[in-house]
Amino acid sequence: MTAPDEFAAARAAMLHLQIAARGILDSRVLRAMGDVPRHEFVAPHLRSHAYDDGPLPIGHGQTISQPYIVARMTELLEVAGHHRVLEIGSGCGYQTAVLCRLAGHVYAIERLEELAARARDNLRRAGIENYSLACADGTRGWPQHAPFDRVLVAAAAPAFPAALVEQLAVGGRIVAPLGPRHVQQLTLGVKRADGGLDTSTHGAVVFVPLIEPGPHSA
Repeated sequence: MTAPDEFAAARAAMLHLQIAARGILDSRVLRAMGDVPRHEFVAPHLRSHAYDDGPLPIGHGQTISQPYIVARMTELLEVAGHHRVLEIGSGCGYQTAVLCRLAGHVYAIERLEELAARARDNLRRAGIENYSLACADGTRGWPQHAPFDRVLVAAAAPAFPAALVEQLAVGGRIVAPLGPRHVQQLTLGVKRADGGLDTSTHGAVVFVPLIEPGPHSA
């Protein structure tokens, strides 16, 4: 017999009070957020706060994003079931799991080996299989699997990294927090046939910075 979900009420409250109440109405996004057990992606001592309205630390100066922000970025991507999605900065794997509920396959990149290993464990426990995860420099994307239909960047940058735009399919969508270190604008780019982006902004956010490659990066 399946054990009762002690976090079911908290997850339902998160969906209604934090996400739907703020205008996220895409039924597929709401279903994905409701299906993924967020408490499985945080440290045991933080599980009672897993569905709080804010980010939580996951170590190494990184965070699991506020539930609303995860939902907003996901909604802006407009992910369909056949899409191939590139995710930069998988962290603990929570956003990866949400994307996997919507996409055909998610290609996730995390630069910190400990977090990448933790993400793999979390995704395995959650029963997620339609993903590939690499420990690498996310600013370079994953050219072997390009082009991607959608790209999500879960770290702040002054502009969309050129490699990620190049690996985005024409008509594809990329979402990232763009701007200076202390505050960014959640920015959507839609790729034109000429290779450029039509962009729009969707509110102020604060993310940890995307680490640019150094001279000796692999």
